[in-house]
Amino acid sequence: MRIFKGLFVLILVFLSAISLFACHGAEETLAFEIPNGFDTEKEYKVVFWAKNENNSSQREVYEKAISDFESYYPNIKVTIKHFTSYDDIYNDVITNIQTGTTPNVCITYPDHIATYITGENVVVPLDDLITDAKYGLGGSAVRFDAPTMDEIVPEYLDEGYIGATLYALPFMRSTEACYINKTYVEALGYEVPDILTWDFIFEVSNAALAKDGEGNYRINGQNVMIPFIYKSTDNMMIQMLRQKGAGYSTSTGKIEIFNDTTKEILKTVAENTKTGAFSTFKISSYPANFLNKGQCIFAVDSTAGATWMGSDAPLSDVHHGSVIDFETVVRPVPQYDVNDPQMISQGPSLCIFNKEDPGEVMASWLFVQYLLSNETQISYSQTEGYVPVTEKAQNSSEYQDYLSRSGEDNDLYYDVKIAATKMLIDNTDNTFTAPVFNGSTSLRNAAGELIEDVTKAVNRKKNVNDKYIDRLYSDVTALYRLDQIEAMEGKIRLDEMPVESIALLSGIGVAWLGIITYACVSYFKKQKR
Repeated sequence: MRIFKGLFVLILVFLSAISLFACHGAEETLAFEIPNGFDTEKEYKVVFWAKNENNSSQREVYEKAISDFESYYPNIKVTIKHFTSYDDIYNDVITNIQTGTTPNVCITYPDHIATYITGENVVVPLDDLITDAKYGLGGSAVRFDAPTMDEIVPEYLDEGYIGATLYALPFMRSTEACYINKTYVEALGYEVPDILTWDFIFEVSNAALAKDGEGNYRINGQNVMIPFIYKSTDNMMIQMLRQKGAGYSTSTGKIEIFNDTTKEILKTVAENTKTGAFSTFKISSYPANFLNKGQCIFAVDSTAGATWMGSDAPLSDVHHGSVIDFETVVRPVPQYDVNDPQMISQGPSLCIFNKEDPGEVMASWLFVQYLLSNETQISYSQTEGYVPVTEKAQNSSEYQDYLSRSGEDNDLYYDVKIAATKMLIDNTDNTFTAPVFNGSTSLRNAAGELIEDVTKAVNRKKNVNDKYIDRLYSDVTALYRLDQIEAMEGKIRLDEMPVESIALLSGIGVAWLGIITYACVSYFKKQKR
């Protein structure tokens, strides 16, 4: 009986542990409802997760924003945690959803929110909050000068909708830009057009590959030249398909990317990779590093990366002795139709996580509003090539003065950064966003993988033909489980937890089994003795 009693206790402990893991995140918080008022005497803590790649200027903006906000609401204390990538934020949020320990506010992307909302009442819908007379955007009870809903750029506000529900507000906006070594382009006998075409890019890039008798490239006198480098190949594929009017996906998650137009694009990529005219960030490294050393002519990266681009770039990672002197110009990404330019809209958004205390959610909401105030929007946008998301900030005298002082120095008024900013402002009507649904992050990764795989294949001397691409379609579908993506009207479902979370919980389960097995063996040995 003692043996069975001991085993019963151990099994009970094991089952309790399993139930503990199963219950994490299982308790559903009630849907948020706007309270009648906000208690300014009660203390609230707001945890804010932000992305920052060790940019001291951005940290200072965040710190000042928090300090200023707390002066308006002394009862709210904001704690910030910095992450180096949006993917890190995404993975940590997913894990913390399971344990009910999400932050209050985080910088994120709608693609990621589509996964967050697979949990019931995890993310707070903002439709009612933004229109609330007292505490909505610019509401009568808000203590600072917040923007109204009408003052947010409509194209940027629309990005926060998933289905018919608004789950995010834009924080900053950027797009992709082509940073060009104009000096080299003209030395090759070309002029930089206002709107680039893919044909122009590839023609000039191949012309830059001519070598002298010693094997160095004539254009730069060096033994390294990758004329065209693309940072984000997922954006590259998405934009090329959009410009061609070809399928990528529907808004409900039907996958359309595996089509003949995609095949044509991949063959073009293969052809120009084979000559040495094209490469990617994942294969070669940061486009800015090659551009600044005179080893690249066309570098495509975010407008938010403008401070790394050019001979005088304030954040350049290249040793000053290796930087060459050249004129940098900024253009939209290459197009197929110069009369109908299409460029992706991107940049971080803000979402609020639901909590048991509605007052805590209201505190978070007030902080989000402050991040949209002119003080924060203008200051943050000046750190890199971002654009404020409100017309109120864009049209302010302070911001217009900033734009007018391009080139006064190579820091705050760095000309390439301001040129990239102006380019986006001038092309706001030409921007678009990719569909957002549960699984859209996987599809985006798959889009980039197609280009990356083809580029690697050519470098490995493989023949990229129809047969190869068909097999690639199949492999990428399996790798990103695109055939398992399901999207339902008004409800988005996630089939499983992230790999990291599965591994963690599986490891814990295995550890418990090991403990129980060891305890059982020890127990029986003791009984025998």
